[in-house]
Amino acid sequence: MKFCGYERVFILNGGLDAWKKAGFPVDDKPDNLKQAVEHTIEPRHEMACGESYVRMKKDQENTALIDSRSYERYAGFEEPIDKKKGHIPGALQYDWIDVYKEDGLWKTAEELRKHFKDLGSKQEIIVYCGSGVTASSNVIGLWEAGFSNVKLYVGSFSDWITYEENEVATISK
Repeated sequence: MKFCGYERVFILNGGLDAWKKAGFPVDDKPDNLKQAVEHTIEPRHEMACGESYVRMKKDQENTALIDSRSYERYAGFEEPIDKKKGHIPGALQYDWIDVYKEDGLWKTAEELRKHFKDLGSKQEIIVYCGSGVTASSNVIGLWEAGFSNVKLYVGSFSDWITYEENEVATISK
């Protein structure tokens, strides 16, 4: 939604289950819907990037490249989806699941600042995962921690490995 130009976007922490657990009302009756409002989508292209941008920026000292997948996938120990194993060379591993508490709720802004503290000096942070979906949790976590210059590599690792010239790094067991 933010990419499409909407500024006032909120996430229901814990989803519908948390809403119900908190005792808030839920019903299956349609509300009196307001008349549709026209909105011009104004994409914020600075929030996303592609393979060529990642290739250009990944080795720059002031840029952090974040792999949001599990350590096992990042290291190349296992890969259930893609044809190649490993990660984009130079990427740091921040598992997307670590922005959540054990109960599935988001960590607080302070907890997220501590989690991402080693990224504080970076001018730009590029986040990816396997296909661009779970990386969104890290993008949102980084925003909540106070980072503003965050980009999502939309194609992520699945896109990266489609270019033969792109190297892939692994970690030895």
